Amino acid sequence: MTGAPLLLVEDTPSLQLVYESVLASAGHDVHSADDAESGLAAFKALRPPVVLLDLVLPDRDGLDLMQDFLAIKPDTQVIVITANGSINKAVAAMRAGAHEFLVKPFDEQRFLSAIDNALSVVRAPSRKSGRDDRPPPDFIGQSATMRALYRKIRSVSRSMATVFITGESGTGKEICAQAVHDFSNRAEGPFVPLNCGAIPSELLDSEVFGHVKGSFTGAISDKPGAAAAADGGTLFLDDICELDLNLQTKLLRFLQTSTIQPVGAARSRKVNVRIICATSRDPLQEVRRGRFREDLYYRLHVVPIHMPPLRERGDDVVAIAEAALTRFSHEEDKGFRTLDSEVKALFRKLPWPGNVRQLLNVMRHVVVLNDGQAVTKNMLPIELHHQLERRDAEPVERLAPHVTLEGLVGRSLAEIERMVIEETIARHGGSVPKAARVLDVAPSTLYRKIEAWKNGD
Repeated sequence: MTGAPLLLVEDTPSLQLVYESVLASAGHDVHSADDAESGLAAFKALRPPVVLLDLVLPDRDGLDLMQDFLAIKPDTQVIVITANGSINKAVAAMRAGAHEFLVKPFDEQRFLSAIDNALSVVRAPSRKSGRDDRPPPDFIGQSATMRALYRKIRSVSRSMATVFITGESGTGKEICAQAVHDFSNRAEGPFVPLNCGAIPSELLDSEVFGHVKGSFTGAISDKPGAAAAADGGTLFLDDICELDLNLQTKLLRFLQTSTIQPVGAARSRKVNVRIICATSRDPLQEVRRGRFREDLYYRLHVVPIHMPPLRERGDDVVAIAEAALTRFSHEEDKGFRTLDSEVKALFRKLPWPGNVRQLLNVMRHVVVLNDGQAVTKNMLPIELHHQLERRDAEPVERLAPHVTLEGLVGRSLAEIERMVIEETIARHGGSVPKAARVLDVAPSTLYRKIEAWKNGD
């Protein structure tokens, strides 16, 4: 319990009575108001640590009232309540500083869990201000873009809001998710990552929600699943747009009820999990194409964080390369200390389609195959020189023979397919995953075709 009572602002008398009864039974002291005017007056008098706020009030918009609460007492944890048709408004409230939102109808346990989560934030030791733009652990770089990202990570970590991380492959989305977890009041709990794109679709249900022994062929024992393993902590769903539509329905139900039901289980159980998800696709485009549920998108896309590509981070590329050089040289017992000026200039110019992951692979390659004090241009993989040449080449001249109908007529469909695939990969700096997104196929499809061409099939 905290010293001050909770404040409930709800204009429907029957719901107000129900909420008061549930809260009182759980041992909470609660003060109620039935409109914005009386709610604001009560807030000024009580300075409550937690407010339960219906967004639809008779005399004023609930979102505006919440802004007044936070202006008076910024550390107030506001839980907004909304109807199913107004999730967009609840998402706007989360982005404006609400702690969490509940969609009517919700069950008693979900209601009380939200209160307990908000109170745990109140009781937690104060953390760094959202203005702190120092790099979190595992981040390197002081570009303006990254400093803004660091501030956002620290800011959103204090909320229960679902974080949706976007960015190209290799930009560090999982590192970002880990940082949000580490700065949150759940830092002592588990951080459970699950790559939705790396698990066969027929096993995803079991991987996320678990299964009981004998529920399907191969289920030789009970398995808790990622959602249960993350109880009390954070569940990170990477490649969220790869989720099967049927599993998306289950995930939506999980977000609404905080309950899971393992495959083959007769009963469901409650878990207390914060969701962070990530994708390298455009999630809204996936919604438009019918591959991602719109209601799930709005439920997950509460606080968006975009990881910038390496080519937009200026001198960060040199800082990351030199930090990796130091680490790999120590691991491999080599004598490298720095990059020479020509390599630094080249790194700033390269498009880096594989982003930080590609840069780390390049530095590992250099250290393993070479030695010296400074990395020189001749030590770099030949693929980097090719990328720079493609970047500097004029795309129109390079593609002209292939984009005309005359250039395609007379060729077989297989030849045309190969031309299009190879040219798309070249346009995207040799990145097969990027080309796959443009061509709207799975990367594995392109890898199989490339392997077949190499073997002469």
